[in-house]
Amino acid sequence: MTSSPESPDTKRASALLRLAVVGHTNTGKTSLMRTLTRDPDFGEVADRPGTTLHVEAVQLLADGRPVVELFDTPGLEDSMALLDYLDQLAPPQERLDGPDRIDRFLNSPESRRRFEQEARVVRTLLTCDAGLYVIDARDPVLGKHKDELVLLAACGHPLLPVLNFSQSAPAARLEAWRASLGRLGLHALVEFDTVAPALDGETQLYDKLAILLDSHADTLQALRQDLLQQRQQRHQDALRLIAELIIDAAALRMTCPPDTQALEQATQALRRAIRQREAACVTALLRRYNFSARDFPAHTLPLQGERWDMDLFHPQALKDMGLQVGKGMVAGAMAGATLDAFTAGLSLGTATLLGAAAGGLWQGADKLGKRMLGRVRGYRELTVDDAVLRLLVLRQMALVHALEHRGHAARAPIDLNPWLNTDRKTPWHTDALPDVVQEARSQPTWSSLDPANEPSTRRAQAVQALAHSLQQVWAGL
Repeated sequence: MTSSPESPDTKRASALLRLAVVGHTNTGKTSLMRTLTRDPDFGEVADRPGTTLHVEAVQLLADGRPVVELFDTPGLEDSMALLDYLDQLAPPQERLDGPDRIDRFLNSPESRRRFEQEARVVRTLLTCDAGLYVIDARDPVLGKHKDELVLLAACGHPLLPVLNFSQSAPAARLEAWRASLGRLGLHALVEFDTVAPALDGETQLYDKLAILLDSHADTLQALRQDLLQQRQQRHQDALRLIAELIIDAAALRMTCPPDTQALEQATQALRRAIRQREAACVTALLRRYNFSARDFPAHTLPLQGERWDMDLFHPQALKDMGLQVGKGMVAGAMAGATLDAFTAGLSLGTATLLGAAAGGLWQGADKLGKRMLGRVRGYRELTVDDAVLRLLVLRQMALVHALEHRGHAARAPIDLNPWLNTDRKTPWHTDALPDVVQEARSQPTWSSLDPANEPSTRRAQAVQALAHSLQQVWAGL
């Protein structure tokens, strides 16, 4: 939702907390809006000054109702000249306070000509309860920044400085900004990197605002609590999506006649099905965190194994992750698959099944019987190797970690390597697979990739149990 607050000069009566996002050009004001709203398409972001030329507004919801309205404003560019102009309009001997000086400026001809952009900014701030002054913390503290703060302070509204890009800013710059802001009387500030925000970055921002705006503390507390609940729900949903993927992959079986060509075809079909299923999980995770394929172009996996670093079924990709190669990991078509996985149950009546096979009673056999008859007739069965299941979990967990630490203003592609290429060891590296995964091995119809897939209460319970197990692993990292 967008609107322009430029026409009214008086604050409209509203239950909404209204915040103006202000600052010098190209400091990340629109980036802050994108990250706070979780909307990567809000406004325009570019590495050039003056990208935002008009005021745009968006509302934040808590419990389904609007509680905060944010206004993205153009960048301040000529505050030094504007302060000189204010002195001409209202000489110091007139003893006008800050808001009166600003009011005189807004009623002057130059507010519609030379200083039109600055007028938009201060007019917006005057209609709001407070301002978020966005600073590129990588920049040195310059006179223009101090002039901007003097100009904004003259509006008489609370200001909360936001040190943007703090993760990549030198420590000395951060300290210089804190000291300079303190000398201007701005002792409450917040570090909030719009590209790589801390998990609690938003809640810290709203906590600081609550100190400045105690009359809106309840509103900010409601927004803070809603954000926490949303974050927890996204995380739970993400782990459930991963659990669904692993159950589908573990339960999947490919059956083929006992000849080399059929085995090759079945193996390729198995690989293709799992690669596509992983890609679907990646797409669902991106969507759940409100990102898109353009944020993670590397997830488009090869179907012929050209890029082994991204291919689930290349032995080197598994070894590089420190995963023990399983018995099915041999050269050629069988890489990543385990052969002859359905010998269990042959002692339950092989003679009877042999007779059934001889008598042509295939259609009368139950599901287990059909698999056993296939074994008797020499058919082979392929399943996904344990090491591949482990790699699937680790890659999806790495993606969730990246998404939870990514701001919606980030433009660089998601890179999983910092999380994957560490000495970090999880139970999925070293321990036996969870019992529910082992159970899925014996339940082919649990896999949504199986044409015979059917709803199952036990499968739903297995997905829930595996998601809970993944949460325990996550908590231990």
